[in-house]
Order: sequence, then C-alpha cells, then structure tokens
Amino acid sequence: MARYTGPVCRLCRRERTKLFLKGERCYSMKCPVSDQATDRHSRAYPPGEHGRDRMRQGSEYLSQLREKQKARRIYGLLERQFRNLYAEANRQPGITGENLLRLLELRLDNVTFRSVWGASRSQSRQLVRHGHVQVNGRRVTIPSYRVRVGDVVAVVPKSRELYVVRRNLDTIDRPLPPWLQGGPERTQVTVADLPKREHIDEPVREQLIVELYSK
Repeated sequence: MARYTGPVCRLCRRERTKLFLKGERCYSMKCPVSDQATDRHSRAYPPGEHGRDRMRQGSEYLSQLREKQKARRIYGLLERQFRNLYAEANRQPGITGENLLRLLELRLDNVTFRSVWGASRSQSRQLVRHGHVQVNGRRVTIPSYRVRVGDVVAVVPKSRELYVVRRNLDTIDRPLPPWLQGGPERTQVTVADLPKREHIDEPVREQLIVELYSK
C-alpha cells in the first residue's frame, strides 16, 4: 500500500498550520508551528531554501491548491485516492464539499483515531493494518474501509490491553464526536449517525477544494 513516508512536520510547515500528524508532539513546545514553540524549534514558515519567500500572499489558485493539500494530508490520502473520493462525493446528492468530508470521516482509520485508540491517524492506520480493529465482530485490515450507520467498531479483544491503546485512552483528552456512541471500557464505538459538517472540527475550507476540482 502506497503511503507518504517522509518527515511529517515538514507537511505542517508547508501548510503553515497544525495538521496533528505526530500525536503528542503536536501538542508540545517541540512542534515547529506551535505558538508556544521555543526559538530553537520555531520554524513557522514553509520548508526549503526559499521557505520564507513563500509566505507572501498568493493567487486564488494557490489558496485552493493549499486547501486541497491540507485536507489530503490531514486524512493521510495520496492524490489519486483523494481525487477518486472527490469524484464519488460529486456524484452524491447534496453539497459536494460536505459529502467529501463525510466520506473522509467514515474511513475506518479515522474512526479509530476519533475513538482515541490511536494518537494520530497514522498510528490509527497502523492499528487497523495490523489487525487490531474489528467491525461488527469481524477483523478488518483495510484503513479505507467505510463504516455505515449501525456498525459496531471495536478493538479486537486480544488487543485491548496493548500498551499503546491503553496509554492513549488514559492520556489523550479528545471527546468522541456526536455521531459516534461510546461503548464499554471505551474500546468499542457504534456509528450512531452520519457525520454532519458542524461535527467535523478539521480546519478545512471544503468549498475551495470544490472550486479547484471544478476547473
């Protein structure tokens, strides 16, 4: 499975905002784009030799492109995956931008992240790939698997005492979104409803993505 394997802090710097790709580090003073970063770690400008020059105001197209890249990197998708998902969202009735965010939220790796079993989406994706997550009692190892309303997503019983899972549940203060209903011992959630736009707290302006792909 193709995936990005480069330095993820570089991605946050390029978008000039926190994408929360490294779990705990993103909440610490070591985050290069954090307001609380020390002079040693502060690099709140795009990477590269001419990074500071890129901070000037860009064109309309550049704003649309950056918004698409931001959304793609937050959810950990490659370009072809993201474009195919947009095409599906565009075919569905309703507002295309909201459809796109809804499809992204319904991915199994995102549900694992929202359930606080993984500190980041990349860690959540790894938990799914290694067979630690099940849907309706059956183990699923496909991060892009799309859950449906009524599905019960849980950590596999043998994996519920994994150090990484218990540590995340005990240390991360991230509330469940309203469309997920918690279960016993917080190792199980039920998809109670489809995610609505007001339930998605990611800093994404989806209308710009629609404008970009509509050209």
